[in-house]
Parts: sequence; structure tokens; C-alpha cells
Amino acid sequence: MANVKERLSSVLGHLSPAGSGSAGKAKLLQKNQDDIVITFAARTPLTKAKKGALKDTNIDDLVIALLTEVRQRSNLDPSLVEDVCLGNVLSDSGGYIARSSVLAAGYPVSTAASVANRFCSSGLLAIQNIANQITAGSIEVGIAIGAESMSTCPDNGAPGWLSEKITGHPIASQNLQTMGQTSENVAGDFGISRGAMDGFAARSFQRAEKAQKEGWSVDEIIPITVKVKDSKTGEVVEETITQDGGIRPGTTAESLGKIRSAFPQWSPSNTTGGNASQLTDGAAVILLMKRSKALSLNQPILAKFAAATVSGLEPRIMGIGPTYAIPKVLEKVGLSVQDVDVFEINEAFASMGVYCIEKLGLDAERVNPRGGAIALGHPLGCTGARQVVTALSELKRRGERVAVTSMCVGTGMGMAGVFVSEH
Repeated sequence: MANVKERLSSVLGHLSPAGSGSAGKAKLLQKNQDDIVITFAARTPLTKAKKGALKDTNIDDLVIALLTEVRQRSNLDPSLVEDVCLGNVLSDSGGYIARSSVLAAGYPVSTAASVANRFCSSGLLAIQNIANQITAGSIEVGIAIGAESMSTCPDNGAPGWLSEKITGHPIASQNLQTMGQTSENVAGDFGISRGAMDGFAARSFQRAEKAQKEGWSVDEIIPITVKVKDSKTGEVVEETITQDGGIRPGTTAESLGKIRSAFPQWSPSNTTGGNASQLTDGAAVILLMKRSKALSLNQPILAKFAAATVSGLEPRIMGIGPTYAIPKVLEKVGLSVQDVDVFEINEAFASMGVYCIEKLGLDAERVNPRGGAIALGHPLGCTGARQVVTALSELKRRGERVAVTSMCVGTGMGMAGVFVSEH
């Protein structure tokens, strides 16, 4: 514990590096021809795994639907897209699905494809991979897509055949712990109460409900038409999905307080089905190129990708990963937390959400203003890209500029990215 706190204290010491603040933000807002920019960003609705409208839609159909929308809506010659990177966690055949879906969506044989998997950060990793290729000059135009069908690709957790060198290692063996256990570790180690967790979760549901009622997310979401099988009659019908399905109207901290513990076997047993992220299906897509290329192609510039980074920590408390990754990425771009207009921090569990906000000293009003994964859901490979789509839409609504997206990552990591809106 002491080592964890000492390391965290050291990392947090960089929250306000020399030369950061307004000067760093002014530099970040400058426009350069070599900037990596986003010219298209959208997502599907997110729906409950096994129960929602996407429960019968395989991941390849999700990917094909979004890639088709990019091709049609961007007015970009598909032959210019040189690579597509799919962020995905659960599929057994991700490489096959990625390449085949690209071709089925109407892209030429010259468009390559790959898969990125760093658990919950896979969507953001896909964005970083494409951006890095463009920066290096390997490609000029690429697409990052994050997608997950948790209905059709179940999460089986750590494999049962791991080496004794892993299972007998004091730290590596922590990866045998379930995600629920890591949530309880965070709550127990850092004194996160059940009341604080339920209050955090209620705020997520309330914000998501407000955003949906007021139409804030309409420009984020591309409606998707799918075939849905009725679980009782077996009848298959076509349905067009236009909005997120996990939001629970009228949720309060009091109502969440009545839900029993999901993990009574682990102390302090504060995690419940109401204050943890939902199992969900969905996908999100980002189109990237250099600013000079976007201007030459008359593509609309929505935002700039500024930076992304990753950090590691003990797997047993993986939930606090953003408290490592956010200071690290802010230091790289010369910002302080006060320079950031919107934070999108994935709500894997309320325990980590409460801890991250408190430890980083964030203004809660700027964190997940449309709700997060507790209310909207957490399709593993999709989340890192979905957060970017949501953040850019919210920055546009507010008339603000800078967003940081971040998430904890299973096996003990955190990832964070910085984006600048140009609306």
C-alpha cells in the first residue's frame, strides 16, 4: 500500500508542470498543417447485452454498418483510406473480422485492416495507432473503430492454462482476480463508501437521462437498423435503433442503495449492479488525417488529436489507472487540470470514479456531463472511441475546446488522450 501511495504521489506531482497552464493551452490550440485531425466521428446507440436491440447483431455487422456510414457520409473516396484499425477485446477472430468487414463495407482491396486490443482502452488505442501511422508517414488517411458485441462474444476472463511463473508471481497473479474484486479492492484500500458510490452512480444516470431528453446526443449517434429476435415468440423483426438503451429514468442514490451487493465474498462489498458499468453492445468510429490533407480534400475538421499515453499499476487496483494516465498525458502537452473543459473518464465502477475525481481534484461538473458507463454501458472495445465521440459533441454544445478521455484498463493499466474541438 505504501508503495502504491508513494508512486501515485510522485505521478500527481506533475499535474501542474513548469510551463503548463494558459501558455500550454494556447500552444495546444494553435493550428499546424501537420496536426492529426478528426474529420468524422460517430457511434451507434449503446444497448444492453443479451437484452437490448443489438443482442442479435454480430460484431461484423456492427463494424460494417459504421464503416458504410463513414464511406457514405464523409464524401471521401474510399480508395484514399489506407488502413482501418479495429479496437476489440472479446472476438476470437478479430483480424479476420476487421479485414472482411472493411471489404464488405465497400472499401477497395487496397484498404488494409488490423486489430488493437488493450482491454477497455482498445478504442483509444485504435485511434492512437492510426494517428501514429499518419504522423510517421506510413499512411495519409485512416479509420479507427471500436466495437464490441458482449451479447455474442462473452467475456471468459483470464485463461485457466496460465504458466506457474504467472500464477505464482506476487503481482502477475493479481490478474486472476475478477474485475469485481478489483473494484472492492479500490473501495477497501481507499475508503470509498457505499453511499459515495451510489451517489456517483445516481449522478451518472441522472445526467444521461437529461442528455437524452434534451437531445444532446443526437449528433453523436447514427441510427442502425438491425434484426431482432423476440425471446418469447422467436419472431425476427427489423428495428431501427436511435438511442441508448441502458438509461434508467428516475434513478436516485436512495433507489440504488436498495440493491444488494454483487460481490459479498469480497470486503467491503460496496459494488452492485447499480453502481457498476453495464454489459453493453455498440461501436464508434473516427476518421483521421493530417490537417493539410483534410484541407486539400475539403473535409470538415471537427477536432485535433493531440496526444495519448498509457501507464501501468498494480492489477489488483486497476481501477485507479486514470490517476496515473491523466497527469502523464497532461504533462506531455503542457496542460493543467484547470485547462481541460471536459473529462470523459470511463465509469467501470463507481469506486474508481469517486476515487479518480477526488484524487485528481477534478470539478465533478466537468466529468462525464452526459453520464458515463454506469448509465450508458461499457462495450469494452468500443468505449475508448465512444468517449471521444461524446466528448467532441459535448465540447461543441458548450462552445469549449479541450477534452481529456481516460479509462482504467484490466490487468493494471490506465490510458488517456487529449483532443481539441474545432467547432
